[in-house]
Amino acid sequence: MTIWAWLAARFAAADDESGDVPGWVLITLMTAGLVILIWGLAGPALSSIFEQAISKVSGI
Repeated sequence: MTIWAWLAARFAAADDESGDVPGWVLITLMTAGLVILIWGLAGPALSSIFEQAISKVSGI
């Protein structure tokens, strides 16, 4: 295999991976949406648990 054939194969493989960008964008947006949803639902309960734990440790 010559260097030119290797380079051509390498660049051809790189072109195939560029089409997956919208998939990663969708995964990122869906993950952010899930974090916001879970934080909105469980945020007050988690804050309460955290405050109780801190008050027990600090003795306030």
